[in-house]
Amino acid sequence: MAATLLVAAGDNPERLKKESSFAALCGVSPMEASSGKTQRHRLNRGGVRDANNALWTVTLIRMRIDARTKKYVEKRVTEGKSNKEIQRCL
Repeated sequence: MAATLLVAAGDNPERLKKESSFAALCGVSPMEASSGKTQRHRLNRGGVRDANNALWTVTLIRMRIDARTKKYVEKRVTEGKSNKEIQRCL
């Protein structure tokens, strides 16, 4: 997984000026998907799909194993966030 992220970053070094650039490269940058009075975001579906899959896998593993992430997930659940929304935040 880490190798996939390094390859994605190494293939496009000119695009990585800040953290948001890496998020866009991996296809996890937020895009507005609001309608009417509902304000929400969805993830950008562009970018390197392998890097996106690696980030998703890391997120799932951390949600199951890492104590800090479990605590964060519990906090977000009490705020009323869905599992998918929590994954987007991570």
